[in-house]
Amino acid sequence: MKIPRHVAIIMDGNGRWAQQRGLPRISGHKAGVETVRAAVEQSVRSGIEVLTLFAFSSENWRRPPTEVRLLMDLFMMALNREVKRLKRNDVKLRIIGDSTAFSDKLQQRIVEVQQMTADCQGLTLQIAANYGGRWDVVQAARRISEKVEAGLIRTEEITEEAVSRQLSTGGFPDPDLFIRTGGEQRLSNFLLWQSAYAEIYFTDTLWPDFNEKAFEQALESFAGRQRRFGRTSEQARLEDNGEMDQPV
Repeated sequence: MKIPRHVAIIMDGNGRWAQQRGLPRISGHKAGVETVRAAVEQSVRSGIEVLTLFAFSSENWRRPPTEVRLLMDLFMMALNREVKRLKRNDVKLRIIGDSTAFSDKLQQRIVEVQQMTADCQGLTLQIAANYGGRWDVVQAARRISEKVEAGLIRTEEITEEAVSRQLSTGGFPDPDLFIRTGGEQRLSNFLLWQSAYAEIYFTDTLWPDFNEKAFEQALESFAGRQRRFGRTSEQARLEDNGEMDQPV
């Protein structure tokens, strides 16, 4: 089966999962952490190179203060609890997003955990926290602007590749498969630039219920799709079969 190199997931539905069971919303988020662990393990087994999970968007600060505080506590707990497991499974952890909005203690722990897994060579797990796709493009534009002002690059050297290198995911492949759980069908400001050619998979399954079978169904859907990147179906088929000298 054709496996995507990079899978990105919007983990939606934790709150609704809890409400359906008469539980507080934080119980759904705690259940969602367990699903994250299972998804990481399945990604390792499947040979996926990069898994990017949308944990906390820049818009999520608008949620009730109590829920935000509990989410920050849960984030810290997950970092502390999972780092040894990540190292044992050779998983490199990267936190992408504007971490300056977090507490000093959480920022320090983010740095420490990333350093602890920096030498891992297996799956790269990217957790998007206080992340927004528009923020990502803006901060890339600012970095490029600074390089132009410093005379390090010329304006005509600003290409798509140059912008991609300055994004928070710079150096990693763009998502091949973009999954959103929970029934909503929108991108919600997640990896907007990077997902230009991603195959999008929406499912009604709430994130805590996104088990191995549900993940496998998403991977099977991806494997059955033809990725044309602007080519005709015949051109894509020939290239996939190695029958074209160069991509068109």
